[in-house]
Amino acid sequence: MGVLQDMPRSGVIVIAVIAALFALSIILLFYVRIRYRLLESGASGAGEASRGFRGALLEEYTAAYKQYGQDVNTPAIIADVVSRRLGGLLLFERFLNNAVSLFVTLGLFGTFLGLSMSVSSLTELIGYSNTEEWLSVLDSVGGGLMSALSGMGVAFYTSLAGAGCSILLTILRTVLAPQAARERLETRLELWLDTEIAPTLSTDAAKGDSDLVRRMIDALNETAAEIRSALRLSADSYAASTKIASDAFARSIDEQKEHLKNFDKSLEKFNSGVHDFSEVDYNLRGSVERMDLAVRDLSAAMREINRRMGGSKV
Repeated sequence: MGVLQDMPRSGVIVIAVIAALFALSIILLFYVRIRYRLLESGASGAGEASRGFRGALLEEYTAAYKQYGQDVNTPAIIADVVSRRLGGLLLFERFLNNAVSLFVTLGLFGTFLGLSMSVSSLTELIGYSNTEEWLSVLDSVGGGLMSALSGMGVAFYTSLAGAGCSILLTILRTVLAPQAARERLETRLELWLDTEIAPTLSTDAAKGDSDLVRRMIDALNETAAEIRSALRLSADSYAASTKIASDAFARSIDEQKEHLKNFDKSLEKFNSGVHDFSEVDYNLRGSVERMDLAVRDLSAAMREINRRMGGSKV
């Protein structure tokens, strides 16, 4: 504690940040380890903590197995569900993987910070040597050297803290091995799905060559049935449309017959009128001929009368 009290505030802050991150790393390390152990126990059906994760994995695996059968890619399905449902654990695991180098980096940051403080103090101290007040400031040389040494202390203590935390976290990660726990979890899940779940599931995929041939025959039969049904519907539709057209054509013929009857009646009336007109014309012609004869007779009589009257005067 005395060392921290004599250390500058910047060095204390760097060491406090390293200590806080180290404590957070330890907590996350044990949490990830315990969480993977619970999920691993739940993979065999013994635990209840992973029911939501296991239910999501089982649902996706069932849908894939129904479509692809034994060709389903179980590891890919497990990796996909783990990345979606356990994203927080994967984030913590990545943080733990990078925490070791983070502690070393913070230690180096404290080292350079302390060295810069030491260099600044020594530069200020040496600057007094070029002045006439050098003899008057000899009493403060000890204080200046202590300030420079305190900067060196920041450099060394922060480096020591960062390296120590890095070493301890590396040892704990090696012992607890969260990545190995996750790999064991994925292996247990794969065995559980392939050996316990897959035999109880039905699939639409073919299980062999004979099954594939049978499915092809069934598919061809279904296609033929659909074609027959389509042809039947087309034939029925064509017959219905043909019947409608024939009925309309029959009605049109009946209408045309009615129009022809009316035309025949009009033609008969016209012929009757023409016949009456012929009779009138014939009678009129006879009358004209008779009038012509009468006029001729009248002319002849008039000439005769004129002749006689002329003869009597003589």
